[in-house]
Amino acid sequence: MSTVFNTPDNDASNILKLFAKIKISRHNQGSFSYKIIINLISLRQSTRISMRRSAIFSLLLLVITSSLHAQYTETINSNRPGQSQGAFAVGTNVLQVETGPYFGNDDHAGLGTDTDIWGIDYQLRYGLLFERLELNISGSFENQDITRNFLGVTSEGTIRNFKTNSIGAKYLVFDPNVSLAEDKPNLYSWKANQRFKWKTLIPAVSIYAGANFSFGDNPYLYEGEGKFSPKAAIITQNNWGRWVLVLNLIADKLTEDFRSYVGIATVTHTVSQNFAVFGEYQAIKGDIYVDDLARAGAAYLVGKNLQFDVSGLVNFKETPSRWQVAAGISYRLDLHKVDEFLEESNEGNKRRQRSKRLDDKIEEGDTDDGGGSN
Repeated sequence: MSTVFNTPDNDASNILKLFAKIKISRHNQGSFSYKIIINLISLRQSTRISMRRSAIFSLLLLVITSSLHAQYTETINSNRPGQSQGAFAVGTNVLQVETGPYFGNDDHAGLGTDTDIWGIDYQLRYGLLFERLELNISGSFENQDITRNFLGVTSEGTIRNFKTNSIGAKYLVFDPNVSLAEDKPNLYSWKANQRFKWKTLIPAVSIYAGANFSFGDNPYLYEGEGKFSPKAAIITQNNWGRWVLVLNLIADKLTEDFRSYVGIATVTHTVSQNFAVFGEYQAIKGDIYVDDLARAGAAYLVGKNLQFDVSGLVNFKETPSRWQVAAGISYRLDLHKVDEFLEESNEGNKRRQRSKRLDDKIEEGDTDDGGGSN
């Protein structure tokens, strides 16, 4: 899951970034922003009120849609409370902890077992070297109190250990906000600006590679299962305003005899600046365990770096029948002092470099003039 909140800080940043773009475009008459400025100035001479209104609307639209895109976000971007992970990294020099307790019950009709469960899961995420790269370690510690009734004989037992542990890296290989050309607002047509754009269906795509690991005599390992095994995933994410769709396709324990394949689909909706809800479906296919799980929950944002969440889980079979409830917290230690925005395009990068060189020459000229007047 990727919980995304729309905050007033984002709107303010968009406006500041717009004015920064306008400043850069003054030195490049071929830029799109420069053309918009010229068109708006020329409309001052027009007597057609409708054209003026259209121009004003287009400028407002540009403020909303013209922000630069980066991995780093002004508010925490958490994978909780679902089981999927979003395509975007946390940002360089950002350390993020996501953890929380859970409890539930598994009732297996075939084996005659009733299992009370409690545990805690965790995830530690860190942005290293590049905005697109994230290192993470995740897992869960679980206690199971098992009651078995076989032929009228009742027995009890308890097992506890780290049920899962994995370490890996995630890298964003495709970001449509960066790789695809930005749509140019139509200065004369409100309807054209509101028309559905098919390319918004193209998601951001990340790849994940990691390894499962376990130490000691772990009761959660199957007989003959190794303590280390590779894990890989393809992650996609679509951001549609207040809605976010995340898909995970996971291949797990690839070197083991009993591999498993997992698909997760998570939909998140931002209700307000601080409150979001989600729904999630997870399909597990393997030689030992097959299941379909449904989750739902909510998250609440406190400030920019702290999030609380609650969620619940059910499945749709009796071998076992499962339910769980969970609560958690996500906290971000934000050391991302300088926003390292991803470039929109190669051409945009060249324009910014040319503008910077021109600004440097102007500053050098001002310095020379000041020195000559003394």
